[in-house]
Amino acid sequence: MTGLRIDVADLLSHPGTRRDVTVAAELDELAGTSAAVVGPVTVDAALERIPEGIVVRGEVRGRWRAECSTCLREIERDESVHVDELFEAEPVEGETYPLEGHEIDLEQLARDSLLLELPLAPRCEEPCEPAMPIGERRDETDPRWAALAELEL
Repeated sequence: MTGLRIDVADLLSHPGTRRDVTVAAELDELAGTSAAVVGPVTVDAALERIPEGIVVRGEVRGRWRAECSTCLREIERDESVHVDELFEAEPVEGETYPLEGHEIDLEQLARDSLLLELPLAPRCEEPCEPAMPIGERRDETDPRWAALAELEL
């Protein structure tokens, strides 16, 4: 159970009501192929009761860390994603989230939202040079091409 679980009994008993919430929690193993979320994930949202269930509108924020795909330096950035999702008693798989009794758990919503925003090939914000193998310099000629350099055209 995470700190992203919220009791919504007050909203369920009063249709049309709304409540603002801010919750944060550490989410283990939240990573894509080349970047991973580090530190707490924060959900800052408005919960609104509608006939179908509870609508969650707001922002999911987290910080990710990765290695630049060009220069291989470590980079870290903040990510913020807008969410507008429905929690209902009988969720449609892949479209809505479950309303479990009088509680909603924002963990899967936060995971889904941030995971889709993680970069596939992270890059430094400023232009960077490709990483060179240790000991190799740009002005050295590759010995495999030395024979071609001796040709006179």
